[in-house]
This record gives sequence, C-alpha cells and structure tokens, in this order.
Amino acid sequence: MNSVNVAIAWCLAWGNERQPQFDITVLQEMRDALNQNSSKEVPEAVKAIVQQVEEFQSIKDDDDFPPTLDELKEKYSNLWNQTTKIGLVYGSATKIKQYVFESAKIQEIRGASGLLDRINIIDLPAFFNKTYQQESDKKNERNRYTIQCDEIKQWLNDNFHEDYKLSEVLIPELIIYSTGGKILAFCPAAYVHDLADAIEKRYTHETLTANSCAVGDTFRLLEIRFGLLKENIEDTPWLEWYHKNYQKPIIQAYFGYPKDETERLKVFKTRKSFNEITTKLAILFNQRRSGNHIPGRESTRRYPPMFETHPYLVRDGVENRSAILQVDKLARETYFSEPSVRKYLFGDRAKDGDPKEPQWYLDSKLEWRRGIVESWVDRFNKVFLERNQSLKSKYYGGINPKTVQIAQTLTQISNASNGFIAYIYADGNNMGGYIQKQIKTPQQYQEFSQDVELATQYAVYQALAENLRPHTLKGLNEEESDLRNGDLIHPFEIITIGGDDILIVVPANKALEISQMIGERFEGILLKEIKLVEIQPQIKEEKRILGNYKLKFDKPFEPRKIHRYQPLNAKRSECELSTSVGVLITAINTPIYYAKELIDQLLKSAKERAKKLKPVGYHGGTVDFLTLKSVTMIASSVKEFRQEALTKKNPQNLKLYAAPYTLHELGGLLTSIAALRKAKFPKSQLYQIRSLLERGKHTAILNYRYFRVRLKQGKSELESDFEKAWCTPKKENNGGNLAPWMYDDGSLEHDKSGYPLFETIWRDLVDIYEFMEEAEEEGSENLPVEAEL
Repeated sequence: MNSVNVAIAWCLAWGNERQPQFDITVLQEMRDALNQNSSKEVPEAVKAIVQQVEEFQSIKDDDDFPPTLDELKEKYSNLWNQTTKIGLVYGSATKIKQYVFESAKIQEIRGASGLLDRINIIDLPAFFNKTYQQESDKKNERNRYTIQCDEIKQWLNDNFHEDYKLSEVLIPELIIYSTGGKILAFCPAAYVHDLADAIEKRYTHETLTANSCAVGDTFRLLEIRFGLLKENIEDTPWLEWYHKNYQKPIIQAYFGYPKDETERLKVFKTRKSFNEITTKLAILFNQRRSGNHIPGRESTRRYPPMFETHPYLVRDGVENRSAILQVDKLARETYFSEPSVRKYLFGDRAKDGDPKEPQWYLDSKLEWRRGIVESWVDRFNKVFLERNQSLKSKYYGGINPKTVQIAQTLTQISNASNGFIAYIYADGNNMGGYIQKQIKTPQQYQEFSQDVELATQYAVYQALAENLRPHTLKGLNEEESDLRNGDLIHPFEIITIGGDDILIVVPANKALEISQMIGERFEGILLKEIKLVEIQPQIKEEKRILGNYKLKFDKPFEPRKIHRYQPLNAKRSECELSTSVGVLITAINTPIYYAKELIDQLLKSAKERAKKLKPVGYHGGTVDFLTLKSVTMIASSVKEFRQEALTKKNPQNLKLYAAPYTLHELGGLLTSIAALRKAKFPKSQLYQIRSLLERGKHTAILNYRYFRVRLKQGKSELESDFEKAWCTPKKENNGGNLAPWMYDDGSLEHDKSGYPLFETIWRDLVDIYEFMEEAEEEGSENLPVEAEL
C-alpha cells in the first residue's frame, strides 16, 4: 500500500473514539505489515479493515464512477456500510507578509521567514513522529535533528495528553503534504480538533505574534473518493439530479458551465472527488480565520496575540512593543522585544549555521531556543550543487566553497551591482484550476505538492547557479556587519521558497536573466525535459517529477497573437503550470516595506497579462519589471503611474512602455540590449530618444532613424535584433518599419477604448541598459553624434 492508504487503514483501525478499538500494538503491527518491503503478516483482528482499504485502493479514477447511487451501493457495499469516520485536518500560517516584513532589517526578515519555514517542515511533521531528513552526511547533525524532533513531541504531549498522548495517535503516513506553509493530514476522528489546536498553538508558542489557522472535520471512507455524501447516503444528490438541475445559477456556480452531456458528466465526476472535501475544509478555514465559531470546536482564534505596553517603557523600534533586552554586544546598541529577538536569533542561525545561542541571549535567562534548520544557502550547496558538479564548478570557478559566506546585509548584495538590488517575487499560474480539474485523490494531492515544491526549488537553484558567481566585497563601509572588503559572499538572499511562491533578492544586473530562467526551468522540470540532478554513480536520484503536466492542444498555434518579439521563432508553451514574476530593480536605500508593496503590484500585473494571453493559447510564464532609482518616483500605484505618466492620447494613442512580457519576449529584450551594446549606441542618444517618445510617434521615429544611420558599427545587429524583431507591422508582406514603436490593435482587451495604440520597449530597454554587464568587445569607438536636429 502507498502511504495514503496506510494512513486510512490506521484511522479506520483506531475507530471513532478517543481510545483505539484495538490495542495500540496491533495497530503498529498492521502499519509495519502494510509498509512496502515488509514480510510481516497483518494481525487477524484488523484483516477485515485492511481488505476494505484494499478495495478502496482498487477504485480507478474515472472508470469506476457509478452513474447512480444504487450502483454505488451495489458495487461498494462493504465501503457503503463502513461507519468509522476518518479525520482530515488543514492548517496554515496566515498574514505571513505582515509577520515577515514587520521589520525593515534583512536579518529579522530572514529570521521570521526561516522560523515559519522551520515550523512547517520540522515542527509539524514531528507531531507525526517524522524526523526531518537533512541533506547531510554528518552523523552529529542528523542526531541534532532527532533530538530536536523529540523535544517537539515532548512539547506536544505535555500540552495534548487527554486519554492518549497526541504523538502516539499520529504516524508519519498520515501527512498528505506539509510544505509552502501549509499542512494537510489525516487523523483519527476523535482527535481532529486536538490536532488543529496543536498546529495553531505551535505557531503562537514559537513566534508569539504570527497568525495561523487550522481546521478539521471527519468523513466516511466513500467520501474520500466520491466527495461529500448526506448522512443518509440515499438522499445525496447524484448524477440524475444534476442532469435535471444543471442550468440553475447556483448549480452552475458550484459545478461549472458544461456545454453538453459529455462535459456535464466530466465536471460532475471532477467535483465529486477528494477535491470536494478539501473545498469544505477551505470554507471552514476561511470561517475560522475570520473569527467565526466552528461547531464542535471549543477553542477560538478571535483574539490575536497582544502585548501590553506603557507610555514610559522603552520600545523595540519595530512594532513599538515593550523592550525586554538591551544588547550592547552587537554592532550597535539594540533594544529587543521577545518577538523581535526570536526573529533576530533565527536569522542569525540561518546565516551562520551555529546551533548555539549567543552568550548575551543565554545571560537573559529566556527559555526559548531557536533550534536548528538548514539555511537556504546550505540547501543550495548540499541539495543542488553537490549533486550537479558541472554547475558547482561553473558557480565557484575554482574558489574554495568554504571561503564563501552568506551575505549579512542587502548592502553587500548590492555591492555586486553598483549599489542596486532586485527583488524577484514569483507565484504559480493555474495552480487552483489544475487542482480542481486534475486532482481527485489524496495520493494525487501528495504527488502534486511534491512536484511543485521540487520544480520551484530547483528552478531557483539552477537560475542562481547559472547566472551568479561568488562576489568579492569592495568599497564597503558598513559597521553592522562582520564582513569586510575582500571577503567572498554569495550575492543573493533567498527569503522564501514555499510551494509555488518565491521571494529572492539578487544583484540588479542579473535580475531579468534569473527571472526568465526561473520561469523556463520551472516548466521544463515539470515536463521532465530538465533533470533535477546530474546522473552520477555515487548519487541515487530519489527525487523525481511524478505527474504529467503536458498540455494537449486541439487548436493550431498562433504565435502572432501572443508574442511581439519574433513570434515565428517562439516555442509553444506546453506545460499546464507556469509562473508569473514581478521584478523591482531599486537602490539599496529603498525601504523594504515599500519595495514589497511594489513587487506585489508587479506580480499582479504579470498575472493579468498571463490571464489575457490564455484564451489565445499561451500557457507560459510572464514577467513585469520596474526600475526605481528614487524612493519618491512613484507616489501612487504602479498601474496609476503608468496610466498617468507613460500613456499619451494626443495626437496618437501611445504607450511608452511594453511590460509585462512573456518569457520569450523577455529573452528578446535582453537580446536587443546586447545588440545596442554591439552597436555602441551612444548612451546620451539612448536617453534623448526616450525623452522624445512623448512628442509623438513620428518625432520618435525620425530621431531614431537619424541616430541609427550615423552608427559606424552594429547596424546589422540593431536591425535584426531590434527593428525586425520587434517593430515590423502586423500585416504580412508590409515592408514598413515602425521602430521604435510596435502596433497593438487591442485584440486581447475587453475594453477597446484607447485602442489601437503604439507601444515601445525603448523606455524599458533604456531603464535596464545601465544595469546590464558590459559586453567585452573590441573595436573602434563610434564617432560622436550631435544631439541636435
């Protein structure tokens, strides 16, 4: 049996009460016998239950769906009569951004994100007696994780021990997934609310201020496969009822809008599955998150954690909580409240890997301990580079990896790009739609979660290893850091990689290449076109993509409707899942909370572009970016700034930017920048053409043609990689040239007002031009070009 069915067997064998209906040793023997590669016999007392689970396991996805309830009863009479219920619990941290970005210091941001990550991947699985498997061969490190998990179980049992210690009720197979800040797990029916309370309490106990929510409910065995059923199963609305009522608005809102009888059967089968009971849990989750009472649940989360203060007490400088520590042994004197010192300590742990707390914290007599967890850089090295020796050699380039340290501040990352950094925020596209249409069983949920996590992490790792190198600090003048000029650092900061969410900080000059590669590698890994690790004799590739995410097309590919850059050279996106990315390139002095607001807006814009392109056959990734050289550059939202400052309606409709871009277009933008460098296009004229865009279409075309004609070299590259690649007319066999403009007829827009219009990549191109690394090319300089006309 797979782990999901072992979990179901455990819940059924436990029964509906708080005391197991069989001795706990019988349940353990059953579990051992059901696990793979076991030669043990199933105890006689639970053989009937195991046979029921085997019958349940034999149900196929679509072939065994009964069209009537009578057939359901006849075909699965044993399962129909099963009265023991199975618990299912769903939990997650909430208001994560509020907690993580409460402080503006990267140390505490790293610590807040790492602490939530530790709870999700170490603490909660430890409830189920599952020890975190570190990617390390060091025996002492593995032992430390075992000790930490034992301490977590002890905390669980001290707080939840009525009738049975909660850790004795739970086994590792009960976990469906625990990743991305979320957990979904089976549980014996009588302990559903205990487990939900334990999840919420653990978040509060460890973070003090982070919000979390967990809910649970009980279901019959048949509901795990065929969705929600009435208490009296015969009263459940089934397929015949749906055929009669499918046109009612409330039914359409629940099941969808099928076109014919075949589609009606398909959407009904899709909805009546495990997906329906997870939807019920999601509804309960939102109700409890909003502070509403959940029937049968004694605990409440209506009152978030509050810390009393006083007008004459010293504050911590973050959320003005009362300070409990004054530390003068850091780079500068610091006041900590208890929540902020936990963030700082965990960020310090993620930075240096030392499990011991500093002496100043031990002297405070506070009892909380940060524990141990791998930093993202440790995982980058151990999980990825050690298994990809060619990329390891490329990344380090002969440098001893032990001499490269984690960047302690964003200033050190910006040192690799003249004081500028880039925030990259990515999120998956079509995740909810794929789950609703394709995921029908707990096993599929488990595999999907694993696949997305692997694709996300390895896409980031590959993008970083391909585009970055360890950086030597120079010209640094920082008092808050232990690092000095000449030290080597990893020039990136991974704030979080959770589920399909990514938030990283990289040098500005490599931001777009990294963003494009993340999107491309994410799809390539899911399509199994890109290996997770190199095939090496000493490495067993245990991690692999399990699902099939390749699209099946029934319409021809029409790239001209999708891509503005060399559409005929574009490859069709074939993956059902993709990523949208928001990129903010900004100076190091931009406040983090302000930067976070902007990248949220950029990500939303990229997602809107992906949504518009989907009806014309594009399922790939999109990227929106913005360069921010002044903190006061945007006083409103990105959308309003572009509408008011970068959109003109007289004499023609002009849009002075072209973002967001598809991944293919983003690659074209980088190619066009390379062409400008090849042509040695004078920088002063780049800016002058940009300033003249506002004067109208013809003025900009005339100025561009004038400067282009006077170039001494690179004309052919500029013509092929910019003019013909971007600026050809929409109509075929039209030999005209619109450079630097592109024509948009508004075919993708619902609101046609303001269309047709002319848009240009020139402003986007100039904005990032100076951030890109100089190409090392030899050749004579262009002659000076007059700026006047």
